[in-house]
Amino acid sequence: MTESLPGGPAQGGPGGHSRDAVKQAVLERATKFTLAAIPRISDRTKRLLLGGRSVVVDGNTLDTTLQFTLAAQRAAGVGGLVADYSPESGVAVSRAALRSTAAMMTARIRADVTEMSIPGPAGPIPARRYVPDGTGSPDTSTLLLYFHGGGFVIGDLDTHDNLCRLICRDGGIQVISVDYRLAPEHKAPAAVDDAYAAYRWALDHAAGLGATRIVVGGDSAGGNLAAVVTQQARDSELPLPALQLLLYPVTDWSSETRSKTLFSDGFFLQKRDMDWFAAHYLDGAEVSADDPAVSPLLSEDLTGLPPALVVTAGFDPLRDEGNRYARAMQDAGVVVDLREERSMIHAFANFFPLGGGSDTATSAMISALRAHLSHAES
Repeated sequence: MTESLPGGPAQGGPGGHSRDAVKQAVLERATKFTLAAIPRISDRTKRLLLGGRSVVVDGNTLDTTLQFTLAAQRAAGVGGLVADYSPESGVAVSRAALRSTAAMMTARIRADVTEMSIPGPAGPIPARRYVPDGTGSPDTSTLLLYFHGGGFVIGDLDTHDNLCRLICRDGGIQVISVDYRLAPEHKAPAAVDDAYAAYRWALDHAAGLGATRIVVGGDSAGGNLAAVVTQQARDSELPLPALQLLLYPVTDWSSETRSKTLFSDGFFLQKRDMDWFAAHYLDGAEVSADDPAVSPLLSEDLTGLPPALVVTAGFDPLRDEGNRYARAMQDAGVVVDLREERSMIHAFANFFPLGGGSDTATSAMISALRAHLSHAES
């Protein structure tokens, strides 16, 4: 899957940068208006605006709110997850675009939040701790160490702040979100090294945080890191996490799957995005695409891993590899709860503020997390 970096047209000529800035500002305003409006539009109205048409692929029907959101984004000129593929500005623009989109979907969920850092192999790793504010029935003895998604190139503490707040509040648990190093500045396995260092730190400091058990989790790239860290903890004979929370994880960089073909374009995460991420993360890296350090599905030994809650999405290019990893763990004797949200797209948990199926599926994921934690206590 790795290849040379996909390029794009250079932004040349007098006034090119100013025109780009104007275009970006217009797109941001259009996106902000669209995202603000969607939660207030009824499903009936959405269906009417969509011409009464549904999207059905592989026997699954796309959630109406997500179908409407994707159509609105296309109309506003927003394509896939990556905002700019150009070698000159693509990384910076795409990081900024994801932060901007996340900021437009602020859910205003209360939690006690502390900025912090964790010692890492290349210096301090920024992190953010979320503790329930005391309402409900919190269980602060559980700590979720969370790794954000973004293809190992984009994404940060802010892009996943909404989701971490929601898990903290509705899950009633502590969350520490880890801002590991990103590519292309830091090739693989730098992100893995940071994630593993964060896990070791959590083990060493659990008592001081009031935590008696640790869960590792993440979405997409972050789900990959959670899976790899769990394998490394087993191999190093460290105490294992109580649970793995793997949301539509990357598990195999080296193989093509049917879902990558079916959903290569038009469903938020696109093939072009995945190729761009792979090139930045793996081209020139110390490890190859088929190394279990980046492709946990390819590990020769999946025995002895802790229970896993694996959530995949029916309209996600990563659907098949996430399902395969869950089944491979099951075949190795690991207790796995695999839940395929058939009407969802990649990254649906970040879209929960828009309502619709994303909100329902994300709530179901958190309920399942609570159920697993409660079962482990009994």
